[in-house]
Amino acid sequence: MNKTYQNILSKTDFTPKKDWLQIKTIDMHTGGEPLRVIIDGFPELKGNSVLEYRRYCKENFDYLRTALLFEPRGHADMYGCVLVPPNNDEGDFGILFLHNEGYSTMCGHAIIAISTLAIEMKWVAIKEGDNLLKIDAPCGRITSFAHVKNGQVTGVRFHCVPSFVVGLDSTVDVEGLGKVTYDLAYGGAFYTYVDIAKNNFNFDLSTKSYGVLIANGMKIKNAVIKADKETIHPFEKDLSFNYGTIFIDTKKQSSGADSRNVCIFAEGEVDRCPTGSGVSGRMAIHKARKEIDYGETMTIESITGSVFKGSVISEEEYGPFKAVIPQVEGNAYITGMHTFVIDPNDPMKNGFILR
Repeated sequence: MNKTYQNILSKTDFTPKKDWLQIKTIDMHTGGEPLRVIIDGFPELKGNSVLEYRRYCKENFDYLRTALLFEPRGHADMYGCVLVPPNNDEGDFGILFLHNEGYSTMCGHAIIAISTLAIEMKWVAIKEGDNLLKIDAPCGRITSFAHVKNGQVTGVRFHCVPSFVVGLDSTVDVEGLGKVTYDLAYGGAFYTYVDIAKNNFNFDLSTKSYGVLIANGMKIKNAVIKADKETIHPFEKDLSFNYGTIFIDTKKQSSGADSRNVCIFAEGEVDRCPTGSGVSGRMAIHKARKEIDYGETMTIESITGSVFKGSVISEEEYGPFKAVIPQVEGNAYITGMHTFVIDPNDPMKNGFILR
């Protein structure tokens, strides 16, 4: 064996220079949708609430969002989160959601993943059965239940914030698609819901339509943003924006799932999972249409075939809206542990995206 190869086998630790920033993450996925959990090395965020931390991060450290999520460390569909203090001592922790466009208000797949990680890392006291976590997201407090059997997390369900319908069967003119019929609803974030059965599209919701779904999802989102002025949260201005388009196939799927979601969000990201906040909004839509009742469960699959279960727990008045408290169930898995370094002399240190 030559000396060079011996060195390769024996010298496996790299020591970054002192002026290099080091950020540690644990990477996960929920139904195929990635989550890069930043656990160490991120600068301290200032504020007194999750929304204030979110604002401070956006104004001062957005270059770290792009560095960690964009190429060469990530990709156009990467997703991440930063953990912060809760809004008050009754909460366990707060969470900020990061994506290719900026900062989300709610993310169900991240709630499922971080609840799983909280058990795996023993951040909370663990017991057999359901383990309650109170997580402060930008949209409000999310209650999650990580189920443990024989010391292992077997699944997570969460109760979302009050979710409500803004409009049903609205229409908008979209270039290249004509008149598109859509619903507008909120499940921690506002989405445009487009049922393909109500529209004359020349594409389906399979992986072969991936590029077409991105292009048309963005067209519809931008058209609705321009035409529909009802995307207004009743209590918080920072939550009042349209996050994306969710294409829906409501017919029974070959897998046995009740329907399919394909969400195009942020700057053309394609959700690999059925979209937890999107399922929450769908529960509000289906309840408004009397298509789901208490005690009933709907299974919704994604473009990758992964499945979330959605149901309605309760109803309440929420500003001018009659809202539901949805429950969403899914599973998450750890994929790796990373220490990312940022060399100040690297001309691409802040990342880039090619779509």
